[in-house]
Amino acid sequence: MCSTSKHGKKDSQHRSTSGRRRRLLVEQWARRHGIDAARRLADAEDLADAEDLADAVAAEIVPDNTIDTYAKSWRVWTRFCATAGLPELEGPDGSLVAFVAWMLREGQQNGKGYAPSSAGTHLAAVVVGLRERGVSASRDDQAEARKALTGLEVKLLQTGERRGRGQAVGADIDGLYAIARSCPDTVAGDRDKALVFTGFHYASRSQDPAGLQSGDVTLHPRGLVVAVLTGKTKHSVRNARIGYTQDPEICPVRAYTAYRERLVAEHGTEWSDPSTPAFVGIDRHGHITGGLVPGSVTRAGVPISWTGHSLRIGLASVGRQRGKDAIAIADQGGWARYSRSMLGYMQRADGWDDTASAGLT
Repeated sequence: MCSTSKHGKKDSQHRSTSGRRRRLLVEQWARRHGIDAARRLADAEDLADAEDLADAVAAEIVPDNTIDTYAKSWRVWTRFCATAGLPELEGPDGSLVAFVAWMLREGQQNGKGYAPSSAGTHLAAVVVGLRERGVSASRDDQAEARKALTGLEVKLLQTGERRGRGQAVGADIDGLYAIARSCPDTVAGDRDKALVFTGFHYASRSQDPAGLQSGDVTLHPRGLVVAVLTGKTKHSVRNARIGYTQDPEICPVRAYTAYRERLVAEHGTEWSDPSTPAFVGIDRHGHITGGLVPGSVTRAGVPISWTGHSLRIGLASVGRQRGKDAIAIADQGGWARYSRSMLGYMQRADGWDDTASAGLT
């Protein structure tokens, strides 16, 4: 009887905590995307806890670039089906394996083969597209296609053929200093420093700062809390905590607060409203053009050839080099714990000092 009461009390406390977290997410969603969108989520009776709600949030806000990828991949699939004389909307039954082989052999419109990473992206998107159109694509179908892709990639490596641009350059501490010393003493320069320094510390994708409102970035006695609602999964919808750094020159907290204070001082108090973009667009004449879009984030006036994934690679790689726990890195950057993509981002500094055998004997 006593044991049952204890379990009942724990279950009740868990439901209460989950309910509070769920309400907070709904309220946050309402502030960001309106009452109607929040009500649709709140009315979903099968949302048992905050993680389910986060999944629903992520589904509601599939980024435009993901939608574009799905559309592009489906066009690749239709070209393959036309070339192979196969129907687009019938069960795969081995056609996914043939699709992979075709992509690596001749799949591009210029007749050249895709890089294995691009072929993998198209494969994943086509599986989604088939399911959306009511076509069954089983785990076995996908597994066979993935196995074929891996085997073909190995053959390319054995022949010395490397396709694609390779992994993006990862952000690093030296790069942060270069940015700090190169950005002009303007609102745009302050914005770029704040965007990169904060983005490095929460492993931002290009769409993340573009989707932030100023109310999503809150000051805490120990730093900043960034509410990231533009993630693709329940793991990437998160509150990232960014602390003050030892060196003020590359401190994300100081950079962000300085940028926001200057923005309000030079362009008006309306920019202090929580619903305004956290990072604003600024033209070459210094005029505010509204919020940033993902493309303009990657084109911001940063004097280094980083890409939209450089900050994610940077947090994973530098965090690993500094001995940070993999779970802590995953939680901060919005990966699933022990995510293969996160591990793939962890670039080694070099092949000598950073090798596993260094210093063993």
